[in-house]
Formats: sequence, structure tokens, C-alpha cells
Amino acid sequence: MSAIKLKNIRTFSYHGCLDEESRIGSEYSVDLEIKTDLRKSAVSDNLSDTVDYVTLNKIVIEEMAVRSKLLEHVAHRIIVRIFNDIPAVSRIVLSVSKLNPPIGGDVEAVTITMEEYRN
Repeated sequence: MSAIKLKNIRTFSYHGCLDEESRIGSEYSVDLEIKTDLRKSAVSDNLSDTVDYVTLNKIVIEEMAVRSKLLEHVAHRIIVRIFNDIPAVSRIVLSVSKLNPPIGGDVEAVTITMEEYRN
């Protein structure tokens, strides 16, 4: 099994439980790792034989644009969408970080990480 990783996908999104978070927004960073079989594309050199990381990035950007109260919720949506849209993906590890979270302290980021396998 092989992996494709997208590191530090940056978005400006409106997630959070506080009303002001839905109005002000915040910066986020997403790290995505998918497991898939890359042997065919390694030989063929054809994009159609692999998981296109442009598609993965598009899914993350589109789902991050939909407001959620919890990072867990938006992460779950991203995972479900990848599994639904890309049958070749067998495992996903996804981290979503809220940069400079409004928690009353000097905290660089709050990050949740979820790992899911295709059923």
C-alpha cells in the first residue's frame, strides 16, 4: 500500500461554537494522508491510474467552506466525501487545525486528527 499526502492546506473558514467565529472566521490548516495502490500508475505514468491530489485538495477546500461548530464534524465530512468520491482510497488520516484559536491563551493551534478505513 502506498500513500499520498497533502500538507498544510490553508483555508480561511468560519467554524466554531461561538457566534463571533461564524462572523469573523479564522485561518485553518489541513493535513491529509490517503492510502491507495500506486503500482499501476507507477508503471503507466497515467493520471487516470492514480488518485489525483488536485481532486483531494478540492474536496478539502469545498468541505472547509461549509460551516461546522466542531472541527470533528468538518473532518468527518471530508472523510466521508473522499470515500464516496474516490473508490481507490482505502484509508484516510486527516488533521484539521484552527490557527490562533480564541481560547484565552497563547496557543498556536488546536488540532484534531481522525483516522478511518474503508468498510
